[in-house]
Amino acid sequence: MSDGIMSKAATMEIPISSNGDTGSLPEDDGLEQDLQQVMVSGPNLNETSIVSGGYGGTAEGIIPTSTMKGCLVQPHAARGASSVCPSAAAARRMADPDQAAGSGLHQAHPSPAGGGEEIVRGIAVEKFDIVKKWGINTYKCTKQLISERFGRGSRTVDLELETQIELLRETKRKYESVLQLARALTSHFYSLVQTQHALGDAFADLSQKSPELQEEFGYNAETQKLLCKNGETLLGAVNFFVSSINTLVNKTMEDTLMTVKQYETARLEYDAYRTDLEELSMGPRDAGTLSRLDAAQSHFQSHKDKYEKLRADVAIKLKFLEENKVKVMHKQLLLFHNAISAYFAGNQQQLEQTLRQFNIKLKPPGAEKPSWLEEQ
Repeated sequence: MSDGIMSKAATMEIPISSNGDTGSLPEDDGLEQDLQQVMVSGPNLNETSIVSGGYGGTAEGIIPTSTMKGCLVQPHAARGASSVCPSAAAARRMADPDQAAGSGLHQAHPSPAGGGEEIVRGIAVEKFDIVKKWGINTYKCTKQLISERFGRGSRTVDLELETQIELLRETKRKYESVLQLARALTSHFYSLVQTQHALGDAFADLSQKSPELQEEFGYNAETQKLLCKNGETLLGAVNFFVSSINTLVNKTMEDTLMTVKQYETARLEYDAYRTDLEELSMGPRDAGTLSRLDAAQSHFQSHKDKYEKLRADVAIKLKFLEENKVKVMHKQLLLFHNAISAYFAGNQQQLEQTLRQFNIKLKPPGAEKPSWLEEQ
């Protein structure tokens, strides 16, 4: 009875559709033969097929394994999915990309990571070009510097400007020495004022505890206090002198010397590219040499413009520095002379007048110390 049922099922026509409707698709002879073979002899493991859509999937979703090398078997197929081998027509539809696209299959799109890689590659190339240009420039400048040191290369010299630059360096060294000595004087004089202050306090204390020498200790205490007050006034003038010299040396002169260093670097680059252009000009004239000659001419012109601009900047800064130096030093030297003379002459009024003349304000004693209310 079982054999009769299987024989009857093998002769039945079973049309398959995507939604289970048995009558909406045309008959497929190849598919009917495959179903008959499965119903009669069972599934053949050598010609197994994969159902991609599962239960209720489309006919186009069946991937024939007979067209592949080897067979692939789903160990856990969805319930209701049939492991059937498709017909040749279904295999052709799967092999044709245009037909597969028309049947609703989606193709993979290119990853957007390619744009990020292009950006990274562009940044790397730009950095490489910067390092390459820096290396070429360093090589040319080093070669030029060595040639100048050994007397083999020519050097561009502006005698007037070079003389002014050397004079500025020498002036800066001398002013640094004056600044160092003025700071030493301030430090020693500050110690002297502190000693006079302590000595005046000691005399005042002894005048109260020694009745027989009260008058003598009192005179000396008053003298030391007066000297201490005048010393603090003189310290204010000397500190102002030191501050002004420090600004002139370490800011104004240093700024000009920084521009001089830039000028000297530009001069070295200018001579290096000038020498390179001269060597190329004396060589043979072929197609490759002409292109290199044009590039060398362009580089030489750009460095020449930079060199001339910095040379003009240095000349202007040296001029203004000289004018500023004369104005500042005239004022500071007059202040220093008047203050020192008034202090050692014991002329307190002239000393205070000197500070008012140069708008120097002294901090009252103990001004930097907070009051006992602020300490609470």
